[in-house]
Amino acid sequence: MGLGVSDTKTVEPATTNKPTQAPPTPAEEVGKIDISFSQGLAGFLAANNISIGFTSYQTGRLYLVGHGADGMLALHEALYPQAMGLTGDADRIYLGTLTQVVRMENVLTPDQLANNAHDKVYVPRNMQTTGNVDIHEIGIRKNGHIIFVNTRHSCLCEPSVTHSFKPIWKPDFISKLVPEDRCHLNGLAMVEGEPKYVSAVCQSDVIDGWRDRRHDGGVVIDVDSNKILTDGLSMPHSPRVYDGKVWLLNSGTGELGWLDPADNSFTPFAFFPGFLRGLAFHNEHAFVTLSKPRHERFEGLELDNRMKEKGADPWCGIQITSLGSGDVTQWLRFDGAITELFDICVLPGVKNPITLGPSSVEIRDFITIEKPDGPI
Repeated sequence: MGLGVSDTKTVEPATTNKPTQAPPTPAEEVGKIDISFSQGLAGFLAANNISIGFTSYQTGRLYLVGHGADGMLALHEALYPQAMGLTGDADRIYLGTLTQVVRMENVLTPDQLANNAHDKVYVPRNMQTTGNVDIHEIGIRKNGHIIFVNTRHSCLCEPSVTHSFKPIWKPDFISKLVPEDRCHLNGLAMVEGEPKYVSAVCQSDVIDGWRDRRHDGGVVIDVDSNKILTDGLSMPHSPRVYDGKVWLLNSGTGELGWLDPADNSFTPFAFFPGFLRGLAFHNEHAFVTLSKPRHERFEGLELDNRMKEKGADPWCGIQITSLGSGDVTQWLRFDGAITELFDICVLPGVKNPITLGPSSVEIRDFITIEKPDGPI
């Protein structure tokens, strides 16, 4: 079964919610996955006129979640090796993978649908190869250039036309760019189209030095001044600026919070029963991805004690929290083979999206033609 595009309101023929994939490789065979979600999730997405995208690097999957005309939740997945950093909107999605930065374009016009249901079809149109630099979060500069966190080399980068990457910034405490993951630089906050804040697990300048500072070595850094805004955090991730506050995830304690403008100290706002990576905001709600603590690397943190105190089992999934009450209003949960998620983004104005993965059967025969400038 394939996809086709026409100028009518319906694209025929079309795929199902979950396109047939090429035969899986051993790395793609992850076992049974159970997905559950709150009864009101589809209605929440519809009421806010949004869809969400999130990644599971553990299993190499990009998920898009929307709502159908029948009021049901619509979930679509595509395979991308080590899918991690994610950002996007109604027109375009950028994704960081094991060795590439992928640009996906929506090929449908506003009056088109695929499969009588999908208002967006995101197709990978450019796959810029970086090699394995451990791409974490991604941003788009106001000049349109991609910027990403190169965790392996402890710096911020842009893709290069001829090389693996072009470094544009590093913390002052990093003495040289070497593939040693010295401080575990991981999170990126963009402000007015420029990188503003980053998070790192510690200030180490030696190979894998962050692993011994997971409990209290975490920092948030101002990119413009290279100043350490706050320290003493436990594996911080995903700084974001929303509603005048600098928010972040203090992953080692399972907390979402913000930096107090008076002294930049971390102010906890809400606790989540999982290791947190991935944060987005929309309409006074926070969207957070949770993972089950990984053996050895993410065990032994304060998060373990907090979950015991609350009698909570660790989650893998998404929780959507009201910024007014701090309560979880909607959720989606994975059980089974998927235990870790990474990034999340909100797609405003998108109802029911799908994407074609690079290994899908459909992408081989899915051809669209841009309208020419004039007669040919």
